[in-house]
Amino acid sequence: MFDLKKLISIVVSFILIIIPSLSVSGISAKAAVVINGDTGDILYSVNSDVRLPMASTTKIMTALVLLENCKDLDAEIVTTKEMVTVEGSSMGLLPGDTVSYRALLYGMMLSSGNDAANTVAISVGGSIDGFVDLMNKKTEDLGLKSTHFKTPSGLDAEEHYTTAYELAIIASEALKKPEFQKAVSSKSATLNYGNPPYRRTISNHNKLLKMYDDVVGVKTGFTKKSGRCLVSAAKKDGKFVIAVTLNDGDDWADHRFLLDTGLGAIEVYDYNPEKSDYSIAVLGGDMDFAKLSVGSASFCIPKNANIKAVTCLPKFLYAPVKENDIVGNIEYYYGDRLIYKSNIICKENISRSKQNKLTIILEIFKEMMSFI
Repeated sequence: MFDLKKLISIVVSFILIIIPSLSVSGISAKAAVVINGDTGDILYSVNSDVRLPMASTTKIMTALVLLENCKDLDAEIVTTKEMVTVEGSSMGLLPGDTVSYRALLYGMMLSSGNDAANTVAISVGGSIDGFVDLMNKKTEDLGLKSTHFKTPSGLDAEEHYTTAYELAIIASEALKKPEFQKAVSSKSATLNYGNPPYRRTISNHNKLLKMYDDVVGVKTGFTKKSGRCLVSAAKKDGKFVIAVTLNDGDDWADHRFLLDTGLGAIEVYDYNPEKSDYSIAVLGGDMDFAKLSVGSASFCIPKNANIKAVTCLPKFLYAPVKENDIVGNIEYYYGDRLIYKSNIICKENISRSKQNKLTIILEIFKEMMSFI
């Protein structure tokens, strides 16, 4: 007798086997996250604390270490066979080529050149292992507990892993560097390198630069072990978010969803110092009070979040006071966490009073007693 229920069960089982299913979230990735780029708060996540390989998104940290250890990006080096002999993607370096650190930065972030990453590592760190030590030291400095590097390029290796969340934090740190942000947001770049150097144009592998209006980078990655990995960031109307997917078969679509979700979950907090007047008493000066200027504040917070602003100023200043002296600050707290700080500076010069020293001391003592 024909068993319809059994047939339906077999068909459903077959579909589940041959068609990769989306996670409950609708994201195809094994791990995903989108964070507030200003505060690091998680806005959306799926397995964001699971350790996974990250392929060439590794080069975000490689670039960050380069920028923190290279004083002159236009300085040139001559490549060696050891530097450029590496498998995988390449910016086309050959032994004996003359190339600048700036070109290597673009070669890593646009062409995903493993040759560029190795050249940076050996030149800056003295060796691959020496540079990897610098990468792991930076990881420790950032307080990351689930990230460890073994290569500067992202080629598969044991003990080479991160999490979606920690990779987003690394990207947020790198995006603070203007040269990094300029590179990763470039659709293409014309560089000069070779033996002798000649001009050539490379293109960015990141298709989101053409697919999403507000994207500002960041980096693609792929190996058979890691699957497709992608880090992206977007800025819109003062809002800033960073998204990461690891092992994702539909990363372009997923990142559009993640960036939309992140941008929709936050709003901009703006403080306009021009609307507030600040002044402070000055003891022993030719003026009794100094006018102050407060730095502006603009950062992203979750919608309807409560922000507490705490003014940190001494009760008075001692003369002399110089214009642009930093005399205090305003600290902005989201919950118990400090998320932004603005300086308060003096707007004018105030000299010591020409009265005799005893009179000045008595005035200062009188003012101090009034505050007790």
